[in-house]
Amino acid sequence: MELAYYSDYAVRLVNSEQPARGKDTLTSVEAVRELFGANQSAARRATDADVTRFRSVRARLRSVFAAADQGDEALAVDLLNSLLLEFPVSPQISGHDFRDDDGRPLWHMHLADHPSNATAGYAAIAAMGLAFHLTEYGVDRLGLCQAPPCRNAYLDTSTNRSRRYCSDRCATRANVAAYRARKRLEADRSDSTGLADDSAQRASANGER
Repeated sequence: MELAYYSDYAVRLVNSEQPARGKDTLTSVEAVRELFGANQSAARRATDADVTRFRSVRARLRSVFAAADQGDEALAVDLLNSLLLEFPVSPQISGHDFRDDDGRPLWHMHLADHPSNATAGYAAIAAMGLAFHLTEYGVDRLGLCQAPPCRNAYLDTSTNRSRRYCSDRCATRANVAAYRARKRLEADRSDSTGLADDSAQRASANGER
């Protein structure tokens, strides 16, 4: 099963908003349809009513990432389970679009949704994909970017579980900020040391008199 593909549904939806920056790209039915990516048949089901419904699911998915990021595994699982119960899917064997050298289908697992609306279909796939990722790799593989004010969601697929940022851009920005902070601290310490030395020299000179 293409776990990365399905779990990316959750990441895309969560990252359509950056609360700390006051940015939200999920403002129209066209924006909703873009979240479906290549799944255009599902995207066409979206209506204006799905904008509000998508935002509600987005908040719940962000809560899953936030709980995981804070190390609260039980809460992350409970929140995700509630989504799975509300938005169920049916696993099916599929061979569409994939053929071997002899033209035979390459059978694989596919998540088939039976939605009453576009939001239900998207939420079902996003929640199930995230659940597969969580159980396969661990709750600590779900995170929120540590480069403020970003806080975008990401899935850690690194071999040593070391990922802390949603992108190379945020990682670079955080490293530059940390470097500048160290330089400021070193400069402040140098200034403090210089002032202390001056005071000691003045005290010594006064004592000699």
